[in-house]
Amino acid sequence: MTLTAHPGHPAGPARAGRREWAALGVLMLPLLLVSMDVSVLYFAIPSISADLNPGATEQLWILDTYGFVLAGLLVTMGALGDRVGRRRLLLGGAALFGLASLAAAYAQSPGALIAARGLLGVAGACLMPATLALIRNLFQDPAQRAKAVTAWTSVMASGISLGPVVSGALVEHFWWGSVFLINLPAMALLLVLGPLLLPESKGAAAGRGPFDLVSAGLSLAALLPLVHGIKELAKDGWAPVPALAVTGGLLLCLVFVRRQARLAHPMVDLALIRTRAYGGSVLVNLLAMVATVGFAVFLTQYLQSVLGQSPFEAALWSLVPALGVLTAAPVAAVLARRVDPAYVMGGGFLVSAAGFAWMAGVDRATPLWVVLVACALYAAGLVSVMTLANELALGAAPPERAGSAAAVLESGQELGGALGMAILGSIGAAVYTAAMPLSAPAAARETLGGALGGSADVLDAARAAFVDAMGGAALGAALLMVLAAVVSVVLLRGRRS
Repeated sequence: MTLTAHPGHPAGPARAGRREWAALGVLMLPLLLVSMDVSVLYFAIPSISADLNPGATEQLWILDTYGFVLAGLLVTMGALGDRVGRRRLLLGGAALFGLASLAAAYAQSPGALIAARGLLGVAGACLMPATLALIRNLFQDPAQRAKAVTAWTSVMASGISLGPVVSGALVEHFWWGSVFLINLPAMALLLVLGPLLLPESKGAAAGRGPFDLVSAGLSLAALLPLVHGIKELAKDGWAPVPALAVTGGLLLCLVFVRRQARLAHPMVDLALIRTRAYGGSVLVNLLAMVATVGFAVFLTQYLQSVLGQSPFEAALWSLVPALGVLTAAPVAAVLARRVDPAYVMGGGFLVSAAGFAWMAGVDRATPLWVVLVACALYAAGLVSVMTLANELALGAAPPERAGSAAAVLESGQELGGALGMAILGSIGAAVYTAAMPLSAPAAARETLGGALGGSADVLDAARAAFVDAMGGAALGAALLMVLAAVVSVVLLRGRRS
């Protein structure tokens, strides 16, 4: 690595040079595409349905398999990267991501597409913790690392927002497989430039005995049903099967933790999680994701089903709040160098609470620009928090555990997103049902989508009820953000990377 000492501070941490910053740019390629693939099928599903004719269950698995496999394997792949080398895992994941993208693009049946999406999830689980772990080792200087993590967080958030827009544009001009083929040039570029710019790094446990396959199986068996069950409960309400999945996942999490506590070289460092700097950052990040993911579905439905926008038009408008994100994340990083990061994170949560409180006052007469400004406000606050929490967690983790530390952090984000859908979704569903007239059809009283085929009066009542539901969810998010502000200050005050 081209690392040089900072002039005047020879004893300080080595500073990264141009090669390291170029390497960061290379790392952003897989991160952008992995985060885009979470949402890239939103507009492609109608074309896929017309071509492959999947059943209702198969269609759900086409959409969800990627995210479930990604969430379930993050911890395993983070620990594997610490053992075999983060660059090696990154390049292997890039090769698999390219091959799986090719298989998905030319899938001839729903089963083949589901299998390809599963392989994409495996590859994504290799790529995500490896990118963050390599940043930890490339940037030893805290100020430089803060800038690098800011870029990482911004790209990840932008990728999720860009997914629907990119898929909408591609499907409008090409066939649905093109949403996967765009991955190939970026992965090829990573495979060429990665060996030239990225240094290999391993953890201290590299080569110490066989890889712990039992812990790997336990982490997958715990996280996959837990995330899946929570999402199903959020989508369809109480049901015994998803409730059993959540219960089973929690029990297996307990078994996993007890096993880690007994191992000499555990997959997850429980002592690190118990520290305020790392464990507190993981918790704060989880709370930020609860609001980020939990409220996203309300904005999408509001733009399409209440304002009547086309899916592609709604996706374009939903990019507007990202402008606030791109501005706020660097500002938060600068402030955190002058003020205790805990107070900056607390302030970010309060900014997001103000944005959600503004959204709680939205009615059907509210101009669109007002809604978008409120969304930009809460998004700016949340991404500011996640940027600082990511940086603080990485700084607290020893370099030899960077992969597993990044994986636990990202697993917390996945769990936070699922919890957000469950918590805010339940609030919104309760408000919607209460606001709908008792005389409305049963389907219309359950969801706004169930009212779209009804009479004009029923549809008008459903749209008004949905706006009330969105306001209720926003109020719940605002209260949660105030609580998160207190948590961040209490747990993280005085902690720096």
